[in-house]
Amino acid sequence: MKKIYLFSLLIIISGSLVKAQSSAKVIYAEIGGPGFASLNYDMRFANKEDGLGFRAGVGGFTIDNTSMVFFPMGLNYITSKDQKNYFELGLGITPVSVTNGGSSSHLSTTFGHMNIGYRLQPKAGGFFFRAGITPIFGSGFFFPYYAGLSFGYKF
Repeated sequence: MKKIYLFSLLIIISGSLVKAQSSAKVIYAEIGGPGFASLNYDMRFANKEDGLGFRAGVGGFTIDNTSMVFFPMGLNYITSKDQKNYFELGLGITPVSVTNGGSSSHLSTTFGHMNIGYRLQPKAGGFFFRAGITPIFGSGFFFPYYAGLSFGYKF
């Protein structure tokens, strides 16, 4: 699990070091998707509004002394004809940490996810919306019709 946290940190740091003075950057909350209920940061690698980028976030929930924390991260590619409405394809991994407070037990696992969806991402910045199908998969399971909705701010 320490390797996964280190990998997450390296993705975030490398994204900050990329010269992206005019690239699209977004902060958003997502319901559904690979983080269940998460806060995320998304950025393009190049100094432009579309193309290859990454996302990294944290989310989770607690029910009856059992906490689940999700760390969705991945690469995505977005393309547009009008620099406002975008098509998005993505692929990533989500480390999960599960803690049962009643018995002090801890479990760590990961699952993969894809994203196929739509983004409303105005070039000048402002309100951001995202919706998509997010198939998730792992050792012995595949859920093809999982989905997510996101709302945030593009700057």
